[in-house]
Amino acid sequence: MDSGVVTAATEACAGRKLATLRFNFRGVGASTGKHDDGRGEQDDVRAALAELRRQLPAGAPVALAGYSFGAAVAAAVSERTRVAGLLLVAPPLRVAALPAPAAVTGPIAIVVGAEDQYCPEAALEPLRDSLPHATITVIDGADHFFFGSLQTLTEAVGSWAAAIAA
Repeated sequence: MDSGVVTAATEACAGRKLATLRFNFRGVGASTGKHDDGRGEQDDVRAALAELRRQLPAGAPVALAGYSFGAAVAAAVSERTRVAGLLLVAPPLRVAALPAPAAVTGPIAIVVGAEDQYCPEAALEPLRDSLPHATITVIDGADHFFFGSLQTLTEAVGSWAAAIAA
């Protein structure tokens, strides 16, 4: 929740006047519970989406973003839970394939570093084929943690956020 990547994404969305909600998955930081290999974490995301929808005006678009493990969980949730957009930052494609985000009604963006050890650029090819309308941004020189590339990441996330806000 407090990583530089998550903070940069949150600030990019807030800069486009989007409400944001960051949270730790179960068992992370001061959160209760324990890690559940992505299953229970999907419930965490659904609960967060429900709370965000409760606090926003009726009909306001609610999109979903995730970083690394959170990107994999966000993709899994968006398979069946309707969202207005999906942002996947550094999805760990070397570890697992992503499910198809079938319930996404708006823009899908994937942002990765060209030097990402968990999401090699070659692993993006199946995503390009299965998500032809997704915007895929590969940031030169960036690794999985985007050290030295947070401004470029912020710009990529800002473009996606602007599309959600439109």
